[in-house]
Amino acid sequence: MRGQPSECRVETVTTLDEALAFRAEHPDWRPLAGGTDLMVPFAAGKLPDRGFLNLWGLPELQGIEVTDEALLLGALCTFRQVSLHPVVLAEFPNLVRSARVTGALAIQNRGTLGGNIVNASPAADTPPSLLAYGAEVELRSVRGSRWIPYVAYHTGYKRSALAADELLTRIRVPRPLVDGYHYFRKVGARKAQAISKVVLAAWAAPKAGRIGEIRIALGSVAPIPLRAFQAESVLNGTPLADLPIAAAREALAQDIAPIDDIRSTARYRSAVAGNLLEDMLRGLSCSI
Repeated sequence: MRGQPSECRVETVTTLDEALAFRAEHPDWRPLAGGTDLMVPFAAGKLPDRGFLNLWGLPELQGIEVTDEALLLGALCTFRQVSLHPVVLAEFPNLVRSARVTGALAIQNRGTLGGNIVNASPAADTPPSLLAYGAEVELRSVRGSRWIPYVAYHTGYKRSALAADELLTRIRVPRPLVDGYHYFRKVGARKAQAISKVVLAAWAAPKAGRIGEIRIALGSVAPIPLRAFQAESVLNGTPLADLPIAAAREALAQDIAPIDDIRSTARYRSAVAGNLLEDMLRGLSCSI
């Protein structure tokens, strides 16, 4: 039987300084932006009674800034805004693809990139793309600001490096210095409005007929979105015409830790992750 909506308190602020000050005084209040991850448990009466700090509309957390070196995305950028930005379209196609498969259009118009990160779901669609592009995140509090590699942000299931008094404010993605190969694939029960069973995103830079650099990231195959460092190690420096696909698949099996759950099985996820890796590598070898 459906429960009653949870009781909650919402505090709305108008500036980032106000938000950080409130966060310092009330570290147990949960930041709220687009709210797309909270509405389902709220309507079902399964969201614990608590306070929420409403960040929606804060100008300091919006917008996309382009510099010579990087793309700086405000934490409140919606998936729709990300997927329509001309520099994102031209240089970061994986981020566009992952934003466009996150829920339906209504969710993409409301859901935020920062919320997708802070929610810390291992099945989120944009984190693998951000990992594959070598992103960093800015964490701010009244104590100051710090940037950390996004690969170090997630520390466990629904856990992160975000301190109790901090807010995630910006995401920085380095602009590629060379042309690269981009790959993104989400496998779910259907093509739209489905939580992923497996997500794989990759970026590779060929150099003199070999893999000069490669970053491979996955979602829904471990407690956190992760980089496949062992598979990358096997592949770095190898000839594009003779990629060690079997060895890379074996290494990938050591990178991931899939489980059985309501959406899929560990066996299926493991097999599909290997298949996606192979599909990506065959596409990469054909790109030369």
